[in-house]
Amino acid sequence: MDLSFNTALIQGYKSAAQIARVLTEDWLARNMYCPICGENTIHRAEANSPVKDYICKHCKSQYELKSKKATSSNFNRTVNDGVYRTMIKRITALDNPSFFFLHYDRYEVNNLIIVPKCFFIPEIIEKRKPLPDTARRSGWEGCNILLGKVPEAAKISIIRNGVVLAADEVCKKYNQVYSLQTKSIESRGWLFDVLQCTEKLGTTFTLEQMYSFVPHLKARHPHNNNIEAKIRQQLQFLRDKGLIEFTTRGIYRKIK
Repeated sequence: MDLSFNTALIQGYKSAAQIARVLTEDWLARNMYCPICGENTIHRAEANSPVKDYICKHCKSQYELKSKKATSSNFNRTVNDGVYRTMIKRITALDNPSFFFLHYDRYEVNNLIIVPKCFFIPEIIEKRKPLPDTARRSGWEGCNILLGKVPEAAKISIIRNGVVLAADEVCKKYNQVYSLQTKSIESRGWLFDVLQCTEKLGTTFTLEQMYSFVPHLKARHPHNNNIEAKIRQQLQFLRDKGLIEFTTRGIYRKIK
């Protein structure tokens, strides 16, 4: 994987935003494989496809790219995006895309992560204030991706501090996390919330500790009257998918 951008593509461009878009989109198309099926290449989607930049022609998986000039491997908690309603419509569909988040500096990629599509729920999409009446696009409503709310387990590194990680390990990790994909937005939200709660606890934690999140989860899911049973169900699901294990009755351990 060549981390350098093809700067020959930006001759004649003056806008920093356009330069960044041209360089990063070209780089990903030339260098990135499909983390789901392992296909060597992903391809650019049709022009003007809503919330879809790339597609794997082998398994039909869809991807979106967000990039920023930065040197840190710590990604911003908030990432600007496009039209709010379009984003919500796309991420609530079962064919929604997974997202690449890329950092670059001095015409080279230094950090790249991917977040599987099963971790995109409406709660991590923040509506921005409409543009004022004086603006050219008066009333336009953009959005932010609240990346800081996404569980760390879902942020899968591909390049870290300029080091390219082994593709087979990335695919293995992606598919383990991707196996959490569910068939409904409600189930996706429960998985997201319970996994986020486990990340606030230590490597080994108890069921009683998880029950301490009942008020928080009740506020998130007000129509569910059996929160404790739902917590146990989701922990069972995470165990079946290999993210946690039961050590003894009521005690759990995270699997790295």
